[in-house]
Amino acid sequence: MSSSTLASASDPTDTARRERFAATTREGRLTVLCLLLSLVTVAFYNRVAHNGFVFLDDSIYLIKNKVIQGGLTWSAVQWSFTTFLLANWHPLTWLSHALDCQLFGLNPAGHHYVSLLFHAGNVVLVFLILESATGLVWPSLIVAALFGLHPLNVESVAWAAERKNVLSLFFCLLALRSYTKYAQSQRRSSYVVSLACFALGLMAKPQIISLPFLLFLWDYWPLGRLTLGERAAQRNTWEPSIRSLLMEKLPFLALSALSAAITIVAQRSGNAVRTLAEMPLSLRLENCVVAYARYVAFLFWPARLAPMYPHPGNSLRLWQVGAAAIVLAAITALAIWQRKHRFLLAGWLWFLIALVPMIGLMQVGEQALADRYMYLSMLGLLVAIVWSCRGLVIRGRVPLSVWALSAIVILLVLGFLTDHQLGYWRDGETLWRYTISVTDRNYMAHDNLAMVLAEQGRADEAIAEFRAAENLHHYPPAQIITLGAYEQNHGHLWGAVEQYMWAAQSSGDPAVKATAWDRAALAQALAGDMDHAAQTFAKALTARADDQDALAGSAMLAQRAGNVALAVQRLEQLVKVAPGDVSLILLAGALRRSGRDEDAGTAEHQAQKISSNYPQARVTASQFAAQFGVHQ
Repeated sequence: MSSSTLASASDPTDTARRERFAATTREGRLTVLCLLLSLVTVAFYNRVAHNGFVFLDDSIYLIKNKVIQGGLTWSAVQWSFTTFLLANWHPLTWLSHALDCQLFGLNPAGHHYVSLLFHAGNVVLVFLILESATGLVWPSLIVAALFGLHPLNVESVAWAAERKNVLSLFFCLLALRSYTKYAQSQRRSSYVVSLACFALGLMAKPQIISLPFLLFLWDYWPLGRLTLGERAAQRNTWEPSIRSLLMEKLPFLALSALSAAITIVAQRSGNAVRTLAEMPLSLRLENCVVAYARYVAFLFWPARLAPMYPHPGNSLRLWQVGAAAIVLAAITALAIWQRKHRFLLAGWLWFLIALVPMIGLMQVGEQALADRYMYLSMLGLLVAIVWSCRGLVIRGRVPLSVWALSAIVILLVLGFLTDHQLGYWRDGETLWRYTISVTDRNYMAHDNLAMVLAEQGRADEAIAEFRAAENLHHYPPAQIITLGAYEQNHGHLWGAVEQYMWAAQSSGDPAVKATAWDRAALAQALAGDMDHAAQTFAKALTARADDQDALAGSAMLAQRAGNVALAVQRLEQLVKVAPGDVSLILLAGALRRSGRDEDAGTAEHQAQKISSNYPQARVTASQFAAQFGVHQ
């Protein structure tokens, strides 16, 4: 070797130049791969731009939400931080919707594309985080691509109201990326950024509440900071004590506890949490076991995916619970047995822990599971699978060419399945008819389809779907009254009477019973069955003696039948209960029919005195009386 060569090899300037070149080459390669991931994700999800809104919270979140439609105003900011609408507190999500409305109005393409861009950003972040923590490009790329194209994630992207899912994971991944930088460099600024991103993610959706526990897994693998008595396994990390690792997580745990407290208050304010009386713990545990197994199955075989899977209640068979428990126990045993491959245990535990807040131990709503709940948790399974395949390639058990070709084929299949699944989210009717076809006894799908049809003015079809939902589910009496009102408003009077009667007979609440009897009596009167209407009003008064509608209705029927004395008696009682202008006008009419003109004049004078719009009050009284065939 020449002296010039030796000088060059030992020249620090030349070494630094080569390191800068290598770093530049790495950054360039990563940039190209990030662009490729983004383009592929957007290409397979592009159909979402042609979809509309669906009747699944989209109406309340956007279509009928005047505050959010007003754009990113100060009043929208105040409302976003103070509302518990739909039993949720997620101000950052509301603000993102308000910004969308300011930019795109109610054009669904804009709203959907923003969600898609967040999803594409999450795909890129998954790749960058794994590559940074492990130093392995291709396994990290494959995990990110699988995450990006898996049809389980269609619900999170195609459902406008589920913006909270893609938004919360975006900040969760930013928090994980900053935490990784902190673990590798011990820069406190990275720690503070991680904590701030976690807080923002919780304000988008609290489902990332398990992040502090996932950070312990991240310390175990891939960072190698949690050794459990083993030798530290990773480069560029320092090996802290268990105590220091716990201390690091305390601020994250505090944010999780605060978010959990706010979430419980929000869900209870909306009566979203099912009590143990409604859903016993034994049923919850059975569903949890089966749900975990179904999530694993969906990852490998994403067929018959739906936006709503009804809770099975007590319909699960012992063999179903047992089979699911055996599968979960077997995978857990395998992960522990092969714990020398840390990614296997870390990935499996990531999947289990990330799902805990949504698995149904605290049952919220009617669903057994949901595709959107896999958005964070599936990352653990994907890591375990891909890194296991990499191990087979390294050990020579699977040729690299077979591994690469299989990965490409799987990604293409998942991409086309995702494109196909997006088609079902085209509009509300398409979505719910599809859901009915791929799920069993799904009363929620029938109910949502009924509401979509009702919005379109297709009353007869809507009523048929409402009835189908009712046949599959025991609805509370108050909801049955609402269904009866819908039938009545669309001319189905006897169908409405049937609904009202059922609600009255099944409720133990006197107020609900009285309301149901009132509605039934009015429907009977409108149908011309005055005798039964009088009997039904009498039942309402038995349930609640001071029921205003029953007093007024029974008075009109008594007056129509010629029993003016009873009519006056009921209306005088009504005026004592509710001394309004309309009730006084009705009383004046009955008094005049009974020959008590002076008393009638006094009642009319009092009505004029207290009324803010006396002519309108007379019209209202006349219209009410006309429903019972009485001319006021």
